[in-house]
Amino acid sequence: MTTPAPALGVARSLSGRRWVWREAEERLGLGIAEQLGVPELLGRVLASRGIAREAAGDFLAPTLRAMLPDPSLLKDMDRAADRLAEAVLAREAVAVFGDYDVDGACSAALITSVLGSLGVPAVTYVPDRLKEGFGPNSAALRGLARRGARLIICTDCGSSAHDALASLEGEAEVIVLDHHKIESPPPVLALINPNRFDDDSGLGGLCATAVAFLAAVALLRSLRRRGFFAGRAEPDLLSFLDLVALATVCDVMPLTGLNRAFVAQGLKVMAWRERPGIASLMAVAEVMGGPTTESCGFILGPRINAAGRIAEADLGLKLLLAPDLASAEPLARQLEAVNRTRQGVEATVLEGAMAEAVAQAEAGMPVLLASGAGWHPGVVGIVAGRIKERFNRPACVLGVAGQLAKGSGRSVPGLDLGAAVIAARQKGMLETGGGHAMAAGFSLSCSRLAAFHAFLNERLAAAAELPGAADLPVEGALSVRGATAELAELLARLAPFGAGNEEPVLVLPRVRVLRADRVGREGGSIRAIVADEDGSGGRIKAMAFRAANGTLAAPLLERAGRLLHLAGHLRVDRWNAVSAPGFVITDAALA
Repeated sequence: MTTPAPALGVARSLSGRRWVWREAEERLGLGIAEQLGVPELLGRVLASRGIAREAAGDFLAPTLRAMLPDPSLLKDMDRAADRLAEAVLAREAVAVFGDYDVDGACSAALITSVLGSLGVPAVTYVPDRLKEGFGPNSAALRGLARRGARLIICTDCGSSAHDALASLEGEAEVIVLDHHKIESPPPVLALINPNRFDDDSGLGGLCATAVAFLAAVALLRSLRRRGFFAGRAEPDLLSFLDLVALATVCDVMPLTGLNRAFVAQGLKVMAWRERPGIASLMAVAEVMGGPTTESCGFILGPRINAAGRIAEADLGLKLLLAPDLASAEPLARQLEAVNRTRQGVEATVLEGAMAEAVAQAEAGMPVLLASGAGWHPGVVGIVAGRIKERFNRPACVLGVAGQLAKGSGRSVPGLDLGAAVIAARQKGMLETGGGHAMAAGFSLSCSRLAAFHAFLNERLAAAAELPGAADLPVEGALSVRGATAELAELLARLAPFGAGNEEPVLVLPRVRVLRADRVGREGGSIRAIVADEDGSGGRIKAMAFRAANGTLAAPLLERAGRLLHLAGHLRVDRWNAVSAPGFVITDAALA
């Protein structure tokens, strides 16, 4: 297969990346542009995302009405909905067993809130990461049963907890709402998981909170058939889409199809700031203006995750369930403080893990695996993600306590880490293990670390052929004159951006930096004013965030006036009701 020529001849940018034109069928792009009455660039971007001409309109204006599937497509959904309806009608004692990450907190909050609105106040439980590990355990489940729970709902966990769930036989029934890959269904009343081997719904890209939302839709339908809503109002399920959007973004689900509609509508709900917990967290984290996928993924999500990583496991769930601002605000401030502590713990682990990763990368290993005594298991997943981004390789990081190592891994597109971890567990290498294509968690005896690493290197050997930095797909080139606020507004219609629908990367070729300075907290970002080579096309403000100490700093800040190619995102810069184009720099190359 012939390697395509690099875009604008950039085989190695200042950050070490090769720029490549994102492929698109030119005729399709022109057809979409003509049909929608938009610029050719927007049509080409839609075509490069594989959007058919007849689907382009729905893509730009995604609605649940057009995309919401029948929940019954999911295996076991009808059985679960009817059992939940029976619990509502009988006012049974119900418990919700969640997980300690964003998706776990959001899915537990959603199903708990829906049941509460129907007159069933559910008890919630989130396991302690250090003491109990991931997912349901026998002691916790039986404890909930002893407290009177006749029905236990596991959210974002439970698909692989065969032994723990089997221990409940005769004490309580269990419904699992999950999305993790599994080998075989556990002994439960209903397992709703689009990634179970016998589910043919085609909804495998949903997070657990989205699965919980569909379960709520099915529950209300079952209650409607039974006449439950005669003379009473139904809960407004659309008000829960903020939870679905937050979880979908933070669990890095593909923002295509149904997920795109969930997030687009959910961000609108979040903007109303009617959920006290999210409103308080946005205020504490200083999220100004309307929420975006960026603020969800990089500001709100990490703060909710922080509690489950190094503090009280259920703090995030408590925040999302807070009934008013008075109870939510102290929880939000506590999460902010915990997140700052988490950042310090993470920095310490990252330093040690990165040193191991550098040596392994230089040795050409396909998978990078680092472990260390005392490394906090709550941050190893974040560190694995940092290493994966640095080297464009699957990465695993483990904390060692005694003779047991617990860790997390992150992968790159096209290499299924979750399947590799499950295969290793089937071979007896691991004590526990599971996950999905891009992320996995596991534990094993320290004596098996070398064998596990060798197994992953063999299983994911194709990673050795990857470049040291991921290619940067470029979707078009613009002059400074052509980088208008109007075009930025049109490109914004492609949002929400995220996995599977990345924000378009455009290039300002052969521009000259007229002036630049350090801005932001501790001067960590660079603000530059740039113009076309001949200076005839006006000027545009360009921002390089968190770049003041990186490879982009010197070329942007120096006064030599060298010509640069700048890659990044064209956005609308609003200030005092005035809109102007702005450019967010993600990479640069010498022209």
